[in-house]
Amino acid sequence: MISNDLLSVIPVLLTISMALLLRKTLVALGLGILSAALILHWGEPLQAAAYIFENAAGQLIQGEALKMWHLNVMATIALLGVLTQLLYQSGAVEQFALSLHQRIKSGRQARLAIIALGWLLFIDGIFSCLANGNVSRPLAKRYGISSPQLAYLVDSTASPLCAILPFSSWGPYVMTLLAGITFLPVTPLSAFLSIASTNFYAIATLVIAFLVAWTGWRFTPVEAEVSNGESEISASVWPLGLPIAIITLGSLLLALANGYLSTNESGVLAWFAAADIGAAMRNACLIAVLVAMRPYLKLGIGGLDKTLSHGLMKVAPALAILMMTWMIGTAIGDLKTGKVMAQWAAEFLSPQLLLPGMFLLCAVTAFATGSSWGTFALMLPIGAEIAWQLNSELLLVALSAVMAGSVFGDHCSPISDTTVLAATSSGCQPVEHVQTQLSLAITGALVALIGFSTVNLLH
Repeated sequence: MISNDLLSVIPVLLTISMALLLRKTLVALGLGILSAALILHWGEPLQAAAYIFENAAGQLIQGEALKMWHLNVMATIALLGVLTQLLYQSGAVEQFALSLHQRIKSGRQARLAIIALGWLLFIDGIFSCLANGNVSRPLAKRYGISSPQLAYLVDSTASPLCAILPFSSWGPYVMTLLAGITFLPVTPLSAFLSIASTNFYAIATLVIAFLVAWTGWRFTPVEAEVSNGESEISASVWPLGLPIAIITLGSLLLALANGYLSTNESGVLAWFAAADIGAAMRNACLIAVLVAMRPYLKLGIGGLDKTLSHGLMKVAPALAILMMTWMIGTAIGDLKTGKVMAQWAAEFLSPQLLLPGMFLLCAVTAFATGSSWGTFALMLPIGAEIAWQLNSELLLVALSAVMAGSVFGDHCSPISDTTVLAATSSGCQPVEHVQTQLSLAITGALVALIGFSTVNLLH
């Protein structure tokens, strides 16, 4: 007979191995959920099917109330998909690109502008890769920046930045996972901010990208495109800049207002701690979408309908993956997988290797699956259990190691959605992009390993 402990880890192992073999995250997650249901209801296929439906419903409804954390995250991602399509179709992205071209005068300025645009588009990793790559391609051609080099700058200011900012689409998603860790000593927002402050890989990657842009280090110039003179067409940053500013400032102000109304404590930090970040981002995105819809009033409702549906279709796979990562997170919780792996770690893993071990394990998982979000869903609860067993003082830093390793693995994976989008929007093959950025990403990973090892030794 196979022990219950061994059975409880089968869904995690199956999900990771199938993602590696099939390169299809949805299929791998589905098989993981199915195997978990069959293990929980051994020999009762109807009960297993009922469990899957209950699990799915439980991600949206809790008791008699809606599960607003999850619904707000899904609404935010859907609205971001719609907004992206609106901005492309209206010409806002093209206008922003033209405005940049009229102001940039040197290769260094061009590289720094690409970095700055990545910071401006922090609201979502996929949106950042798509918009920054397409906006910056003409700029890169003009100043002799090759397509793989452009893809590196685009990719290195997308996921690493989203991973440390609570007001990106990543923030509410990660906070929903943190909220499921019952022994978390602080609020999900406070935990996220603490985790971000020690996400050594994300921070190192952003610093390295800036240094590369400033110095041109590791960049081999290609022949610059000859310009036929500056365009006399008037271009404005506002069609793109205004919706982004609304999301950024709107999320902050709405979160502060919500927190102020939700607590009797005073002070900005207390208001943020009590705020519903997901609702704030959802409402800010909705306002931004309404503002971005203005140019479409001339097209009539038919043109607008088509644009909205295309935007939703583009994020439908992301929403499906999101739903299934929550479901497998619930399933591995029901199987007590985290507790089992924590017990094994307590027996076989040295506490001195907790943080670097977490980083490397999650890096391999994310590289194999091509999904940092999927790795978060699998490894944040498991990593929390292991850290709680080995050294509870390192709980939040261990979660930092999980996120840092996941971002690193995703960053280097040729099957990651952001890797593929950064490459294609920049005009190169994903394999070329991975080869160009691999040594720089490994440099960031070495910095992260040194950071996590140092923290581990000090505790």
